[in-house]
Amino acid sequence: MSRETTPLWMVSVALVIVLVVAWLLGAIARWLLRGRANLRASVSVVLAILGTSVGLLVEWSIWPTAHLRTPWTVGFGLAGSVAAVFVYGIVAAHFQRPDIAPVGELLLAGESDRLEFKSTARVNVRTGEKDARMEQVIAKTVSAFLNSDGGTLLIGVDDDGVPLGLDADYATLRVPDADRYELWLRDLLVTSVGQNAAAQVVIAVEDVTRDGVARPVCRLRAAASPRPVYLRPGKNADREFWVRTGNSTRRLSVDEAAEYVMLRWPLGLGSSFAAQVKATVRFGNG
Repeated sequence: MSRETTPLWMVSVALVIVLVVAWLLGAIARWLLRGRANLRASVSVVLAILGTSVGLLVEWSIWPTAHLRTPWTVGFGLAGSVAAVFVYGIVAAHFQRPDIAPVGELLLAGESDRLEFKSTARVNVRTGEKDARMEQVIAKTVSAFLNSDGGTLLIGVDDDGVPLGLDADYATLRVPDADRYELWLRDLLVTSVGQNAAAQVVIAVEDVTRDGVARPVCRLRAAASPRPVYLRPGKNADREFWVRTGNSTRRLSVDEAAEYVMLRWPLGLGSSFAAQVKATVRFGNG
């Protein structure tokens, strides 16, 4: 009696197919979860492969004689991959869903390690003139939130939490309105921290009423990044690494940044998965 065997070439092809399908499923999951949860490519691949293994074990428990060449094997493996990525996506989206407090409540709470107030983003309040240094302060604060536990930056608010509005910044734009202001901020972040990091920041302009007067305030809400974010302060300038320390934004030296990155985002697929989970929980708790 001959025993059913599976050729090695079929096993190698199956492994390649699993990796390709895992990557495709991860890409689809990241697209579906955009703006709601962070899912790294390496983590999605690991999840899909683990899901495939579970799917094959389920098939074996139902049909112990099943082998790699049966059509059901492909179906169970694919179903397991989809289920693993889908379940993780739901869990990540749940834990990463922040409680968005009204701007008025944030103003009363005052500045903290996850909340910062800035009077303007483009105009120096002392000189009344447009100042590129103000723009870099905004970029530094956002990058620090991304490298830490996430946070919210309110523009158009003084240090005491009094809404000042965005009239000064609006005056520097060709079209002084909220849509053009948000577009300018988005371009600033893309240039300063990169497209991927900038995509983790939600920007919105909201009216805040105090003493019967409504003034626009811009809210930038940054999630805890699953990977290091480096600031580009200029075309020819060296990249900088910023973090939040208490109520302040602090730049780390090269040695400090290297140690911080190794501890917060360890290398390796297993460690990468653990770092992803930590980022999920950190953002969900804020």
